[in-house]
Amino acid sequence: MKPNTKDLISAGILLSFALVGLLINGGLFGLGWEQHALGSARRMGPGYMPMLAFWILMGLGVAVLVLGLFNGPDPLEKWTPSEVIYLIAGAVGGTAAGIAASHMPGWIGAGWNPLGIGLFVGCMIPSIIESWRPLFLVSAAFTLFGLVLESLGFMVAITISVVLASFADKTHRPLGVAGLVLFLCALCWFVFIWYLDIRVPVWPELGR
Repeated sequence: MKPNTKDLISAGILLSFALVGLLINGGLFGLGWEQHALGSARRMGPGYMPMLAFWILMGLGVAVLVLGLFNGPDPLEKWTPSEVIYLIAGAVGGTAAGIAASHMPGWIGAGWNPLGIGLFVGCMIPSIIESWRPLFLVSAAFTLFGLVLESLGFMVAITISVVLASFADKTHRPLGVAGLVLFLCALCWFVFIWYLDIRVPVWPELGR
């Protein structure tokens, strides 16, 4: 058995996110801080999709963990001083942004938005360094999707998230990104809005 250090750390991160998400959502066998109604696959409650997403994430984490036990060795590369500095700056900046947002009125301080803002800022700062960019810019894109979904709608949230994530890889071209946006918007509308009838805003609600 030759463990892959990178895969084992990745598995730990995935499993941690999944566990925390399930505990927040209440989808861990009835345990959690927020007991959202789950519903069924055909008539989903507000907690069903987050629960499903976090269980899928946990499954991926387990798969990466099992594979990581046998496909090594692949040791971690030594971090440069700038990588460490920007990682610490992201943690500090994200925490400060989240705390500041929680004391602000309106949309910024409402609900879970301060947590999302803190995570977004905390991911954007390390992504300044090219070596951190794929991990943290994609994470920031997911966070941004959750932040703007209610206010800007499903289609706009998908669009800006994909565009932001595309900067994580220099090989992406505008035409390819535009094609991916159109494909994902069409696919997500068909699956989540038309077929599963998820009750989320599709377009920006300008009157709000």
